[in-house]
Amino acid sequence: VQTLARCFDMDFRRIQFTPDLLPADVIGTRVFERDSGGFSIKRGPVFANIVLADEINRAPPKVQSALLEAMQERQVTIGGETFPLADPFLVLATQNPIEQEGTYPLPEAQVDRFLLKMRIGYPTRDEELVILERMAGREVPDVDTVLEPGAIREIRAAVNTVFVDEKIKAYILDLVFASRDPEEAGLDLAPLIAWGASPRATLALTQLARARALLRGRAFVIPEDVKAVGHDALRHRILVTYEAEAENLVSDDIVTALLDNIEVP
Repeated sequence: VQTLARCFDMDFRRIQFTPDLLPADVIGTRVFERDSGGFSIKRGPVFANIVLADEINRAPPKVQSALLEAMQERQVTIGGETFPLADPFLVLATQNPIEQEGTYPLPEAQVDRFLLKMRIGYPTRDEELVILERMAGREVPDVDTVLEPGAIREIRAAVNTVFVDEKIKAYILDLVFASRDPEEAGLDLAPLIAWGASPRATLALTQLARARALLRGRAFVIPEDVKAVGHDALRHRILVTYEAEAENLVSDDIVTALLDNIEVP
């Protein structure tokens, strides 16, 4: 993530989430100034372009929730005063899937604010060889700036101009609504889904599909764009039931069933 920030010439901050972390450690706090007899604002590490919340599930929910306003409104409030955050602003978080001791469940409201959730497994043999050659006993390679923050804003604006046909919009809505009411969509998934995808899922699928189309040189979205981003956009927005867990099914299996069975325009 630090390398990504360097490539974009952006400010970077890393927050190590731990059980003793406080909300003020993330967003900042008011500090009493003895000389002046008043209070000043000490800004937290969230005031950066790219913020890495490392092992986010190791902090209690109240600390995790401190990021809600920042991630949604791109601002934070300290002592009754509201401060805008940098533009561009991006929160990336890691979550250790193996070691669960000393961790806390993530609030659903916060999980929903992440545009996507990616699962990163082990690298391939060839990829790990590259890691070995680059990193074993060497200094971290320097990287060059490839995009300025202004260019990122221009690309973001260009994404919003990518055309989405009414049939594609209907397809996205069919996917989201099928996760909420599978029986209405003719799918036998109701016993496996506790909660379906939220309205943010509809927005995420649309924007991610637009971005994918733009990266591939198209000014319009096709169904394959929606399918390609479906798992990353939906896996953290669909909650499975205990019955699904008993059958060793996870949300990715539900998303696969939706993508395989909802009619493509």
